[in-house]
Amino acid sequence: MKIMVFLHGTATMHKNAAGLSREERVQQVIDGDASLHEFGSYIPVDHAVDKLRAWEDRGASIVYLSSHTEPSRVELDRLVLAEHGFPRGPVCFRNDGNSYPEVVETVVPDILIEDDCESIGGELEMVYPQLSLATKRRVKSVVVREFGGLDHLPDDPALLRFHQ
Repeated sequence: MKIMVFLHGTATMHKNAAGLSREERVQQVIDGDASLHEFGSYIPVDHAVDKLRAWEDRGASIVYLSSHTEPSRVELDRLVLAEHGFPRGPVCFRNDGNSYPEVVETVVPDILIEDDCESIGGELEMVYPQLSLATKRRVKSVVVREFGGLDHLPDDPALLRFHQ
């Protein structure tokens, strides 16, 4: 099983969000907190590393989706993932003018996990709603609250197919 996990706001967050409630984290984005642009200092959202490792231990392969379009910033994502012990996996991103749906349609994960983009416009900014109907038939969407983490999701990745 291949699980694609969006990074920013879903699995990782800006460093100043540590110890804050989900609502406070969202408000920091709306207010333009300075640490939002310090991508090399991003941290896991709650226990995201443990959850992703649990899925990997049960046979899932993890693929990450970055919001960045510049390779140098994607490299910062890779460094953050390694520094915090995230499972190894490719970091996909929009390059050469590609859109999020084009990236997802190239990878075709079994599961796409993304947040609800509350701080930046909601569903209009989400990836899954923009996918082609054919891809939606093949990819299961799991939407979590922005900065709400992955902790509440089942440890068994096979159960993600039934998650509402």
